[in-house]
This record gives sequence, structure tokens and C-alpha cells, in this order.
Amino acid sequence: MAATIEGLLTEISSSEDPVEGLRNLRTAVLATPVNNLRDLGSGCHLVVIFSLLNTTDKEQIEICVEVLGRILQAQDPALLFHARKTELESGLQHPDDTVKILTLTQMGRVVENGEALTQMLACEDILKKVIQCIAAEKISVAKEAISALAKLAQCKPGLDALFRTHLKDLKDVMATSDIIRYRVYELVVEVCSVSAVSLGYCASTGFISQLLEEMTGDDILVRATAIETVTHLAESQHGRQYLSQQGTMEHISNMIIATESDPFSSLYLPGLVKFFGKLALLEGPQQVCECYPAFLSTVFAMLLGHDPTHTTVALDTVGALGATVEGKQVLHKTGEKFKAVLKRMSQIAKDGPNDLRVRCIDAIALLLSLPGEDQTEDLCVLTESWFCSLSSQPMDMFRNISTQPFPELHCCALRVFTAIASQTWGQKMMVQTPGFLEWIVDRSSGVTKEGKDAKFKLVGALVSSPTTQELLGSQNALRLRTYLREGPYYVSAVATVSTEGAD
Repeated sequence: MAATIEGLLTEISSSEDPVEGLRNLRTAVLATPVNNLRDLGSGCHLVVIFSLLNTTDKEQIEICVEVLGRILQAQDPALLFHARKTELESGLQHPDDTVKILTLTQMGRVVENGEALTQMLACEDILKKVIQCIAAEKISVAKEAISALAKLAQCKPGLDALFRTHLKDLKDVMATSDIIRYRVYELVVEVCSVSAVSLGYCASTGFISQLLEEMTGDDILVRATAIETVTHLAESQHGRQYLSQQGTMEHISNMIIATESDPFSSLYLPGLVKFFGKLALLEGPQQVCECYPAFLSTVFAMLLGHDPTHTTVALDTVGALGATVEGKQVLHKTGEKFKAVLKRMSQIAKDGPNDLRVRCIDAIALLLSLPGEDQTEDLCVLTESWFCSLSSQPMDMFRNISTQPFPELHCCALRVFTAIASQTWGQKMMVQTPGFLEWIVDRSSGVTKEGKDAKFKLVGALVSSPTTQELLGSQNALRLRTYLREGPYYVSAVATVSTEGAD
């Protein structure tokens, strides 16, 4: 097959209209295992494909990119860079974005190879052109450039090249516009996440302090974007340590408090809440909620309000906090405040817009979930009290929701039942609700794949509970085990009686 490909390359090189030949070449290349394409990279015929990129014919460029993408993937990065340095440099400046993306993808491979990286760092113009691709009009090109540069920064020579040798190039690109500036911040934060050493390099350039200052800038949209970017910085332990040393947590807490007097706060308040929500998941709900009480108070206020964006963020935050035992205890300590929140969640679950209902019911499922190892008497009493506070007849409430003609509501209601299925009080409620256990094993309810999968998880939760047979009875336990054994998509066979010859 390699010989066939070389023959096609020879034909294409002498053709005045190469597109048909390129189509045949693409077929041959795609039919050849990648490992068998390795020797083609060093052949002089491959220059033909690179030269055919110099056209305005979209189909010709598309086929060349597809062929090159597969052949170059088989090449050793060091050999590739040595042999195709000129073509790679040209590709970074090509007017067609697909060529730039192809080239940047190969540059990502080059910087991950020690020998190839050494060669590339000796060619400063190429790295400068990669950096300039951050400012590309098309975001997919910029993303590929950021990815390649983030890989480059995985080692000390790469860090030195990016944040010392080419620091001016980065800052020049950064000055292009607000949008491009935040692409550079995206790169910086990704590099920071690697290690404390990487963060030190980024901090020494002034990029991080500049980002933190933008959280209080006059442009509200820029402020909101800055808060989101800083949240990503907080995802690593060394990142959180740095932010703590800079007083950023206190600063953001004060920003939350100050939103009460800012008429434009609705645009950036969700980002502030998401920051502390992420922090609570990483550092523990109790520590974060005790150190920054404005966070939880604001979450409750957002949920009790009527701004759909705020409600969505608040529901997700309450669900994430309440998914852990520590978070459940923190919420419980707020007493009547959380009871008001549960009442509001009940209203949304029953009467809100469908997208909010789904978010709300999923949050309720997380609040009620309690793995077996965490099922102490106190916690089971707590989850039961929360469930009962949602409605005078909570089992009927969620079963009614599950029968509405919206598959997403059906599935999230089943997730609530799954959350309580392993708890003894939940099983008792199920057996005391007329027709409920029959409904569970009725395969006609929930006709979508997602619905069948959700029902199967509920059955699985019941079967795996050690108290199922005792509380639900032997017959029900047997029916549930049979359902589980048959699988989520089982269809019972229906016998047909032949009536051939009948009048």
C-alpha cells in the first residue's frame, strides 16, 4: 500500500488538476495502518502535499490537511521537525484555519519530545508565531495554540522560553484586545496548575497580579470573566495557597457583601458564588462556610429570589454542598433558613420552568443521598425530615413528576427515589405507598433509554440494600432481583397464535 501511495504522490506532482488524485490518495492513506505510513514522512514526495496547500481551493486544502494529519501523526516528532521545519513555520501563517490547526497540533507533539523541543527552542521565530496564534480570529486555532504552549511549559526550558525569552511576545499579543488578553490568562492559569514552580514563573511576570486586579475593574463583563478565571486558578492546592497569601479569598468575600449596593452585581455575583462553591468542595464545606459566612447567606438569598440565573447557580451550589456528609451538617446548622430553602425548592420542583425543575430535583437527590457507610441514625433522621418537609405526600409528589411527559423530569424523579432506596425510612415509605413497588417493576413506564437506565439504577439500589427483603417482603425482593437479572432493556416474549385458514 505504501508503494501505491508513493505512486499516487508521483502522479499528483505532475498533474495540472490534482484534486482527483488527492481524493484517491486520501482513500489509500485512510486505508493504510498509521504505523505503515512512517516512512513516507522522510520521502521527498511529501513536499508535494505541502506545496498543494498554497491554493484558494477549499476542497484541495481540506484533502491535503486530512492526508497530512494522518501521515504526520506517524512521524517521530524530532525527525518531523528537522525535516519539515520550513513547512511547519509556513503552516502557522497560512490563511486557512484548518492548516494552522494541523500545524499547531504537530507543534504540540514536537514540544512533548525532548529532542524535538531542543531543536524548536533554537528557532525563536517558530515559537513566536505559535504565540501569535493565540490572537487568531477563530477560537479553535487559539485553543490549539494554548494547548501547545501549555505542553511546552511542562518543563523548565519551556517555562524559560515562554516566560523569559518570549515574555514580550506574550505581552504584545495580550495587548491586542480584552478577548485575547483573557486567552493569555487562560494559558497562564493552565500553566499555573502544573506545579508551584510553574506558578512561580507566572507570578514573576506580573500576569497573576494583573488578573486579580481585574476582578475589581470598571468593566463589569471583564470583572465577571476575571472571577471565572481566578476560580480555575483555585483548582490546584498550590493555587489556593497563593490566592490565600494574596488575601484573595477575603477580597472575594467582601465583594459578595458589597454586591447588595451594586446595581450591576447580578452580572458577576454568580461567579463569586461559584468561586466559593468550588472552594467548599476542595477545602471542605464547614471551613469555607464558617470562614466566609456571606457565601452561604448569599446562596440562600439567590435561591429564594426570582432571577433564573441566580436560582440555577444556587441550586447547583446547594446540591454540591449537600452531597457530602459535612455539607449536610453545615446546611442543617442554619436551621429555619434552610427550611425556607427546602420549601422554595419544593415549589420549583412542582411548578418551575422545566430546566429549573430538573436542576432542582437533581439537587434534592444529592441532598437526600446517603451511602451505606454514612447512614448513622442522626443522618437518616435528617434526610427523612428534609424529604418530608418537601410535601405532605412527598412520594406522590415525585411519582407524579415522574409520570409527566418530559423524559428529563422522569429520570431526575427516579434519581430522588434511588437516593432514598438504600435508607430504611425510604424503603418503608415505598412499601407503604400503594402501587409504588408494582410501578417500579413495570417496564412500560419510562420508554426512553435514559428512563430505563434510571429505573435500573433504582432497582439495583434496592436489591443491594441489606434490609430490602425484611422491609419490602420476600415476594417484592424476588421481583426486584428478577428485574435486575433480566437487565434494563428486557422485553417479555409475546406468544402469537396462528389463524391461517380461519374465516
